[in-house]
Amino acid sequence: MRILGIDPGIGTMGYGVVDSDGGRVKAVDYGVVKTDKDDSLPLRLLDVEKAMYALFDKFKPDEMAVEELFFTKNITTGIAVSEARGVILLCGRKCLGDKIFEYTPNQIKQALTGTGSADKRQMQLMTQMILNLPKRPSPDDAADALAVALTHAQTGRLSEQFKVGGLNLGKR
Repeated sequence: MRILGIDPGIGTMGYGVVDSDGGRVKAVDYGVVKTDKDDSLPLRLLDVEKAMYALFDKFKPDEMAVEELFFTKNITTGIAVSEARGVILLCGRKCLGDKIFEYTPNQIKQALTGTGSADKRQMQLMTQMILNLPKRPSPDDAADALAVALTHAQTGRLSEQFKVGGLNLGKR
């Protein structure tokens, strides 16, 4: 099964693609998509949409896992990121139907390190170790997206608990 992991963002969106055969997980690719900070929000959301469809076309994932948002500081940035997340979920729904799953930051930390209080460095080291990567994945957004994909791969039969609900609109 091929899983596309997404760390939502409006300025920088991370993606990570892994193949999982139930027991083993292998990194396929990871990186970031950036939008121009000088563009208007609608143009940036359009860039996110185009990038999502490009990722679906290039990697042909079977399922998508998305990190849920958690904000403690800048609510203005949080709103724009929420709008980008909406575009991401809509694109996923159009391409994968109901094969979209979401995980909180604490669930991701717990799944990879055994504790919900792991820091970024611990998460990157565990992601590197599990995927047998030659170095820690970076930048942070890409590493986070790989961690989301890994979390989904590790949930196995329990993944239905994390499915994004809603109408069955089929695929695009």
